[in-house]
Amino acid sequence: MKKIFTLFKKDVLLEVRQQYTFYGILLYVASTIFVLYLAMGQPESAVWNGLFWMIQLFISVNAVAKSFLQESRGRMLYFYSIAGSRDFILAKLLFNLVLMLIMSLVSLTLFQLMLGSPVYDAIKFIFICCFGGISLSLVFTFIAAIAARAQQNAALMAIMGFPLIIPQLMLLMRLSNIAFASVFQSGLLSIILLLAALDAMVVVLSIILFPFLWKD
Repeated sequence: MKKIFTLFKKDVLLEVRQQYTFYGILLYVASTIFVLYLAMGQPESAVWNGLFWMIQLFISVNAVAKSFLQESRGRMLYFYSIAGSRDFILAKLLFNLVLMLIMSLVSLTLFQLMLGSPVYDAIKFIFICCFGGISLSLVFTFIAAIAARAQQNAALMAIMGFPLIIPQLMLLMRLSNIAFASVFQSGLLSIILLLAALDAMVVVLSIILFPFLWKD
């Protein structure tokens, strides 16, 4: 746990010192939502829900996926000498999880300010937003860890990420429909358990497979 916390603290300090990265992503999110506002005004709930999760997808690609792509070979060799593979990947998963939670809440706030708020139950939607941000961060961290070992990093991430993330986004959009209706919808517990199982599977696969990439 001490090594994981130290590596997590390192990523936090780098993010604080390189503030242009965070503000660049924030500017990207704000400008994208503002363009949607100019084009659509305040859309209906189904369109609002779909646009929100698509923005979450783009945030994940820009904010989370860069974590491994920015690590140089020399820096990876240094980490290899001072930490274990499982400590390193767990620290990355934890850092990206926290970063995506922050960006998800920021994007939700901007969405409500510019595109209105057709959400019937705001508390439930905030919980679903955080849950979805965690799921997206775990998947893209896992994909970025694999793509970082290839030459065509961005292309490989797109190829690998598309079949993994589309079913997850469909489940998240279906789950978030609970916050747009005043009546209870059946089958929601199974969706939550399925998403939680997918998240657990990604964490387990990261712990099992990353040591093979770590030794490369």
